[in-house]
Amino acid sequence: MTDPVDINRRNWDERAAIHARDTTGDYMLERFRAGEDALHAIEAAELGDIAGKRVLHLQCHIGRDTLCLVRRGAIATGLDFSPAALDVARRLSEETGLKADFVEGTVDQAPVLTPGPFDLVFTTWGAICWLPDMKDWAKVIASVLAPGGELYFADAHPSFLAMEETAGRLVPTYDFQTPADRPLPFANETTYTGDPTIMSHQSTREWIHSLSAVLGGLIDAGLTITMFREHEVLPWRGLPSLVPASERLWRLADGAPRMPLSYSVRARKGS
Repeated sequence: MTDPVDINRRNWDERAAIHARDTTGDYMLERFRAGEDALHAIEAAELGDIAGKRVLHLQCHIGRDTLCLVRRGAIATGLDFSPAALDVARRLSEETGLKADFVEGTVDQAPVLTPGPFDLVFTTWGAICWLPDMKDWAKVIASVLAPGGELYFADAHPSFLAMEETAGRLVPTYDFQTPADRPLPFANETTYTGDPTIMSHQSTREWIHSLSAVLGGLIDAGLTITMFREHEVLPWRGLPSLVPASERLWRLADGAPRMPLSYSVRARKGS
């Protein structure tokens, strides 16, 4: 098997069952079922009022954040390429009574499968590393947005993604921009939640995208950047040296040189 999409789909299908069990509480599913908001502090602070808005959540995985948007009053659709993840999302929707549409497909299929138009496209945290080309990504977003509609996006910063940790020090290891035809091969025995289950499909293919690729792609697609922020926190422990910043955010330890670990963007389609 050489197709990156197939390789990654097998990996995410297997992760879905592990994440649905949520034995470590990383996805805080029981707390979410009990009514607690599961969005991280960054997007929760920046998202604003979405009541009544038609929202497309790209790469929605098991749908928890999609249903968070519904709980905030949105009319939400989640798109993901993993059928196993969408099975979990639909069960979670039934369990909570939060209604959303969940559609199986890749991001590039969105203009056909979920054409909208939408008032908001929402995509966050560990999303674009699975996509080869930001120009194509941005064109998809522009095509499904209604006039005046917006993108909200947040993810790990490419400056941080280019690093690995060696003897407690961050060392530049990867290029800040991965060629579309040469994804980075990784293999991890377990998923990122701390669950010790050993996966059968451990291989993934991933890309690092520069800020210029992301922002330039959105601009070239006709969108106007209305917000760009860099953050010194990340919603997962991306490297062992990170320390808790709050309950669900991580930061570099005191004394380490400051650098952005994540960033967020809003972009608007013209009316």
